[in-house]
Amino acid sequence: MGALLFVLGTPLLGGLALAFCGHRGAARDLNVGFSLLTFLAACALTHQVIADGPQWFLSKQFFIDPLNVFLVTLTSFVGLTTAIFSRPYMRIEQDHGKMTPPRMRLYHSMYQLFSFTMLLAFTTNNLGIIWVAMEAATLSTVLLVSVYRTTASLEAAWKYFILCGVGIAQALFGTILLYMAADKVLGAESATLLWTNLNDIKGQLDPTIITLAFVFLLIGYGTKVGLVPLHSWLPDAHAEGPTPVSAVLSGLLLNVAMYAVLRCKVLTDGALGVQVAGQLMMGFGLLSVMVAAFFLSRQKDVKRMFAYSSIEHMGLITFAFGMGGPVANFAGLLHMTVHSLVKSAIFFTVGHATQKAKTQVMSEIRGLIKVNPTVGWGLMLGVMAILGMPPFGVFASEFLILTTAMREQPWAAPFLFLGLGVAFASILIRVLPMVFGDSHLKPLAHPPALIPVFLHLALALVLGLYIPHYLNVWYVQAARMLGG
Repeated sequence: MGALLFVLGTPLLGGLALAFCGHRGAARDLNVGFSLLTFLAACALTHQVIADGPQWFLSKQFFIDPLNVFLVTLTSFVGLTTAIFSRPYMRIEQDHGKMTPPRMRLYHSMYQLFSFTMLLAFTTNNLGIIWVAMEAATLSTVLLVSVYRTTASLEAAWKYFILCGVGIAQALFGTILLYMAADKVLGAESATLLWTNLNDIKGQLDPTIITLAFVFLLIGYGTKVGLVPLHSWLPDAHAEGPTPVSAVLSGLLLNVAMYAVLRCKVLTDGALGVQVAGQLMMGFGLLSVMVAAFFLSRQKDVKRMFAYSSIEHMGLITFAFGMGGPVANFAGLLHMTVHSLVKSAIFFTVGHATQKAKTQVMSEIRGLIKVNPTVGWGLMLGVMAILGMPPFGVFASEFLILTTAMREQPWAAPFLFLGLGVAFASILIRVLPMVFGDSHLKPLAHPPALIPVFLHLALALVLGLYIPHYLNVWYVQAARMLGG
């Protein structure tokens, strides 16, 4: 109980503390400190679960198992490295006049609150609380996206709020339907929204109600995942918010929404006995891969381009989990991990690159490798990793997904190959001039924080070459629990 209390309590306390002192010079260090304590608590919780198995807390209101424990650790780790990256980044933004003291206070406090809402969604056993946590995450990120207070950032935040608000309302209706189905079996006196209780009686749930519930839940949480055609908020939010916000949105928030979908899919599969949920997820996933790939070829803003790349990869993950089975589920979990690591590393380098060029237009960003070799090579290696070049982990997960699709869903394999091929060409042809072209840019006033970039890429490389035994056990157990 102690480890979980620190996992949830540290970012909540950090948000409250930084709401009062987040504008001071030490706030950047405090933000890193609170994130570090959260990560250490997550590691302790992980060790506890590895040693003793799944854990319940507070009358089963919180539940930690192989599916969510590695996501908790991944979230706290990326939250820590993003906080480290944001130290010099936000200092430069303050020097440029984009961040005033009140905005700095808002940014730091909402950053910690955002971390709290994601960790709450991962650890709670109550599907109703998951919905509340997702809504709180939406509200906190709306404030983060709009922190610059420009016309474009306010428009992006408003669009994000409206679209995700509509989506989360659909998820609420789906949760209510799920409650109705469970109430018929468990009765009003039972904790009918606890996932573990629902999992025990999933075979007795009304198939008609469950089918309808999953449709609303997939549409609702799929909006947060960024699935096409529910994706239009995501490129604007990435492009107009601070780059650290783009990193955690793309690397973490999308995983939280996918986790909620997976919990609901397990119940739906058990209630129906057929792959209705999987077929819906494959359809949305494949559509997202194809649409995002072709939108990539039209982008001029570097952050919007990588936002569409996130849509593409979340579509691929959704397709993998839709296929189901031990191999596809394993590949989906691995892809969630390496995408979070690589995409956040890319946004770190993009953040420094756009600060150097004072623009996000790719045609005006040139010669990064000459201006700052570490930024240039970080971006180039990150792009090669996200495009699935061996031996990075994205190659391993994409290889597993594609080979499984060729065996089990051969009709979809050509579309997947086409989408990945278009995305590869669209991104590479734009990034090469950014890295290797001629430039007259000057170095940044403050040294960039590049340790998180190469740490993330190193981990993605390791996962492509060798998956540690304990992590492999997590993936296998989680994949088996997801069924399919």
